[in-house]
Amino acid sequence: MKSITSYIPNTITSLNLFSGCISCVMAFNGNFFWAAMFILFASVFDFFDGMMARLLNAHSNIGKELDSLADMVSFGVAPGVVMYTWLTLYSPDPKILPFVAFLIPVFSALRLAKFNIDERQTSSFIGLPTPANAIFLTSFIALVSLEDSVFSLSPDSVIITISQSVYFIVPLIIVFSLLLVCELPMFSLKFHDLTWQDNKVRFIFLGLSVILLLFFWWAAIPMVILLFILMSVGIWLKNRK
Repeated sequence: MKSITSYIPNTITSLNLFSGCISCVMAFNGNFFWAAMFILFASVFDFFDGMMARLLNAHSNIGKELDSLADMVSFGVAPGVVMYTWLTLYSPDPKILPFVAFLIPVFSALRLAKFNIDERQTSSFIGLPTPANAIFLTSFIALVSLEDSVFSLSPDSVIITISQSVYFIVPLIIVFSLLLVCELPMFSLKFHDLTWQDNKVRFIFLGLSVILLLFFWWAAIPMVILLFILMSVGIWLKNRK
């Protein structure tokens, strides 16, 4: 008979899935800030379900399948809905162009399927992880949609201007969709020990991320994702020499 603790990882994964569903609802209601926040909540649950499975030695086949299904909703469908809804507001052709946003769930599905069968990705990633992609796209939109807040942008901000341009958003969606399935190696944040030698890239990344968060708060979130991509590219180029 299974102990009650064996159900904890799958419960956390289910909260990931639940958060993704709420994000979709928030997006359809035009509340882009909370749509992004629930994707962020989903990413936190996604991080802790694996950690709890390892700590409690509660790995299971159903947990592995559930994790991929939850990720598909929270980091594939939900950001696709967010970007679709956003594009319907600013697209000159709201009946057709917004459907470009659904490249996100399509390429996320390819990314997740590839991850499940790719034995090279046990300790690192090949291509941009789906949570990073979802957080970047939706946090960027959430930043622009903030109102009556100390973090809100001025109406004439360049960021607001470009975020409302399909000539910026559509290429951004295409580029990040391709990053999901590209062959670019990207480092993982999983620590197997706390030594500097084995984790210096992770420590540097986390340190720089904290600095960005202290200075820029919410606006730092897309910056942190870009930092992750740029550091991964730098490591890849260094290793090619």
